Amino acid sequence: MAGALAILGGTPVRSRPFASWPVFGPEEERALLETLSSGKWGRIDGTRVAAFEKRFAEYQGARYGVAVISGTAALRIALLAAGIEAGDEVIVPDYTFIATASAVVESNAVPIFVDIEPETCNIDPASVEAAVTRRSRAIIPVHFAGQTADMDAINAIAKRHGLTVIEDAAHAHGAEHNGRRAGSLGDLGCFSFQSSKNLTCGEGGMVTTSDKALADAAWAAHNVGRIPGSAWYEHAVLGRNYRMSEFLAALLDCQLDRLDGQTDLRQSSAAYLASQLRQVPGIRPSSRRPYATRHSYHLFMARYDAAVYGVPRAAFVEALRAEGIAVDQGYTVPLHCQPLFRDLRFGPYTGYRQSRPDLDYSRTSCPVTERACAGEMLWLPQWVLLGSKDDMDDIVKAFHKVYEHRDELRTV
Repeated sequence: MAGALAILGGTPVRSRPFASWPVFGPEEERALLETLSSGKWGRIDGTRVAAFEKRFAEYQGARYGVAVISGTAALRIALLAAGIEAGDEVIVPDYTFIATASAVVESNAVPIFVDIEPETCNIDPASVEAAVTRRSRAIIPVHFAGQTADMDAINAIAKRHGLTVIEDAAHAHGAEHNGRRAGSLGDLGCFSFQSSKNLTCGEGGMVTTSDKALADAAWAAHNVGRIPGSAWYEHAVLGRNYRMSEFLAALLDCQLDRLDGQTDLRQSSAAYLASQLRQVPGIRPSSRRPYATRHSYHLFMARYDAAVYGVPRAAFVEALRAEGIAVDQGYTVPLHCQPLFRDLRFGPYTGYRQSRPDLDYSRTSCPVTERACAGEMLWLPQWVLLGSKDDMDDIVKAFHKVYEHRDELRTV
């Protein structure tokens, strides 16, 4: 049975785990204990958050950073800073995590879903252009999987129509577009430090910008509406307490020391893995655009051709997992089909009624996204790429094995 598929009782290609995540050591332990002993645990009386904001913003090529409690909060704050109001339209990709669009709803605005490029899963500039109306106020391009979107095209559209560009860079720590880093390519950038992210402290986020007015607006929004330099109990604008703690900043400062080396390894592993998987019938790794001068590879993605295997993607993924491979289907439902949007479950956020009283997301058409969700895309998480060449070879062997036994797989 050794040659049989593991899902049918054969021996798996791999029985040992992939690289563990997160990576940490004495540096993180020391930083946390120092923070604990200082007695200064919050951003108000501590120094670590402010220091990390400056360091991370500079790392990403921006002048200012505002550290917050999550990537979702970063998006919410960026939209507030940009002055998005009730009924405004914000263009977002249909293939992304729900926070990209739900943050728009929480701004009392209207998310307008557009399609993605088939080779990168990044927002399609042609679809963006077609979606612009007189009510459009902003675009949120997502640097999906760690490859920057076509920011030259996006910024050109934004300039023509007077739109704000808010980068969703949750996957793109250290990623570069023609040598410039994510988070410095639009008007504002939004990062996540959630547990799965390439730079993590468990939870957390950051807003970056090089515009002083936007930075001040973001700072006020994350600090209960206080204006920088104002009295403690003076609240000039709408805001909440989204401040990051000193403990999270302590972790992130140590993690940032590791990021460049990890990114280099991810890029090397991904290049090798892509070259090998292109030789597997029915598997097409996502392409890398010339402008993506540094790809952070939060995900390694490939397209699956069900016609070659004769089984749906879910069965293929189950077979690979049985072989010991950490692979996932990714999103299986386009955002516009999620119940939140399908049924307009926006709670108190009814601003859409001002501009789109007939809003009906069932009329949204994003065929590339729909195919990706229905059965095309495969994801491997970033920590898999932190392994050895032998680890990459195991992945390739498993793909080949499932292909070679595709007839048996149809009987499962």
